[in-house]
Amino acid sequence: MEVEQVLHMNGGVGKSSYAKNSSLQRAVISITRPILDESITIYCNKMLPKCLRIADLGCSSGPNTLTAVSNIFDIIEASSQSFIINSPTFQVFLNDLPGNDFNAVFQSLSSFYEKLKKDKGDKFGPCFITAMPGSFYGRLFPDNSIHIVHSSYSLHWLSKVPRELVNDESGEAHNKGNIYITNTSPSIVFKSYLDQFQKDFTNFLRYRSQEIVSGGIMILTFIGSIQSDSPNNIYEILGRTLNDMVKENIIEAKCVENFNVPAYFPSAKEVKDVIEKERSLCLQKLNTFEIDWDAGFITSDNIDNDKHNSGKYVSDYIRAVAEPILVTQFEETIMDELFNRFADKVNESMANEKWKYVNLVISLTKN
Repeated sequence: MEVEQVLHMNGGVGKSSYAKNSSLQRAVISITRPILDESITIYCNKMLPKCLRIADLGCSSGPNTLTAVSNIFDIIEASSQSFIINSPTFQVFLNDLPGNDFNAVFQSLSSFYEKLKKDKGDKFGPCFITAMPGSFYGRLFPDNSIHIVHSSYSLHWLSKVPRELVNDESGEAHNKGNIYITNTSPSIVFKSYLDQFQKDFTNFLRYRSQEIVSGGIMILTFIGSIQSDSPNNIYEILGRTLNDMVKENIIEAKCVENFNVPAYFPSAKEVKDVIEKERSLCLQKLNTFEIDWDAGFITSDNIDNDKHNSGKYVSDYIRAVAEPILVTQFEETIMDELFNRFADKVNESMANEKWKYVNLVISLTKN
């Protein structure tokens, strides 16, 4: 599986689209706003160039795409007003892999510009927004060209599935019965995932350090874990769902054996170790917080119905994120049944234990 070709959120505005199923990610953006505010305010107090270049990495599509950019504009506008100066010109680069639904992003820009002018007036901006397709594990921008880099809920995705998950000689899968790290995974599985994360995150930091101006900043948010070799992970439940379908001969066992999710949820220590070893950027802040799996879910008055809908809510946003990858390995015709079953398993798990996502928020600067 070539991850760069198949990793993208479900496009469009249909019921399974990321646009319709990304309120959890929106809740995370809201929670991390104070750190964004603090980091950018400190930056603006030191320097405010005439043309401020901002890169949002892993922008996806839908209502969240321009939320972080809008938040950054608000923070910079407040700083500009405190200095009684006009805000700078803004050049914004929205980055994601080529399979992203950039058409939907472009179609939303005219209304975004109109709202910006209405809310902030003629003294703000101007603002120019463009797309920059490509993997952020490679170079994206010229040297010393970007002032602010932001990324939310993207860096837990790997550039590829770790090759070492399959025995080179026998072709046998090391992680049989699982699609991600679980308590039953052998140590080689954990090591392979960790090694791949370390390589990818090192490349990410190295390339961004070349692209960010001196004094520039980077604010990153992604899913992590308390203990990476023993996580309670949403993909463990998805794996169990797939195995149930194997037992019922709905899908073939080898399809599950040969499938591994190209993601890794690191601990704060693992992230800090890479940053300190790579040394090109200075760590200013590394915070962790937890959110419920159903964060962002708006409940109704029917409590029993809420419990059922909560599992479906989780299933729907995982489908919006993971379906394109799953379809490359399994038949598209099983997706409805897979995610209906998955919703039931999520409900069962949440009834027994309040499972949460661990989130890491990192602020870095280039000296």
